[in-house]
Amino acid sequence: MPFAVSIALLGLVQAVLVALPVPRPLPPWLAALRSPWWALAPALSIVVVVGGIELYSDSATALTYLALVAVPPLAALALAQLIHGSTLLTSSLSANSADKGEVSGWGLSVLVAAALFALAWVAPGSLLGEAAATALSGLACIALGWLLVSVVPAYWLRLGVYAMAAIDAWFVAANLLQGPNSVLTAAAPAADLPRLQAVHLGSAQMGFGDLFVAALVGCLLASRRRDQLQAAVLVAALVLAFDLLFFAVDTLPATVPVAVALAVVTRRSSAQL
Repeated sequence: MPFAVSIALLGLVQAVLVALPVPRPLPPWLAALRSPWWALAPALSIVVVVGGIELYSDSATALTYLALVAVPPLAALALAQLIHGSTLLTSSLSANSADKGEVSGWGLSVLVAAALFALAWVAPGSLLGEAAATALSGLACIALGWLLVSVVPAYWLRLGVYAMAAIDAWFVAANLLQGPNSVLTAAAPAADLPRLQAVHLGSAQMGFGDLFVAALVGCLLASRRRDQLQAAVLVAALVLAFDLLFFAVDTLPATVPVAVALAVVTRRSSAQL
C-alpha cells in the first residue's frame, strides 16, 4: 500500500480513537490515586522511552514484551466497557447467558481481543494482520486513557497533552526521536509474536504514543459527546493536512494535530459557556 494511503489511514485511526470512548464512573479503587501529578505521564512516556533506549538499547526489547503482555487485556477491557456500544452489548449478552448458556459480554470481548491477537500473530506482514494489531493497540490506548482520566483533573490532563505534543515536536525537530524510535519499532519478541509497542500499517508507522494521545483526548471529551465528535472530525482534517508535510520531511510529530484539535474544541466550548 502506498505511503500516502497508509499514513492517511493511520491518521484516521487517530480520529476514530477520539470518537470511540464513553464516559465511565471513577472506580472506587482508583479514588485514592487521584493526583494532578499523573498529568506528567503523557510527556514522560516520550522522555523516558527515548532516553531509556538511547542509554540502553536492550530496553526496547523489554518494552516489546511489556506491550505484548499488557495490550491484549487492556483491549478486552475497552471492548467490554469503554467504547460506544460496549455496555449495551455486554448487558444484553450477560442477560441472555443466564438462561441460554451463551458467552457473556466480557467473554465476547476477550474472544475478540484474542482473535485480533491471533490475526496479528499469524499474518504479521499482511494488511489484515497489521490492521488487527493496530486495532488491538488502539483499544488498549482507550483503556489507558480512561485510567488516566479517572485519576487526573481534566485541566491538568489537558496541559499534559499539550506538553506531550510540544516534547514530541521538539524531539523530532532536534532529530532526537528518530534513532530510538527505529530501535523500538525494530524490536520483536520471540516466536514471531506481534510487535505491539509500535503501529505498522502498509508502508507507514506510528508510535504507540500517537494512538495513546488520541484515545486520551477522546476519554477527556467523552462526557461531552458533541465536543468529542467535533474533535474527532477536526483531528481527521488536521492529520490529513499535516501529512502533506511529508513531501518535505521524513518524520512528523503525530501528537501535534491531536493536541491542536483539543485546544480548539476546548476554547470553543469555553467560549459558549
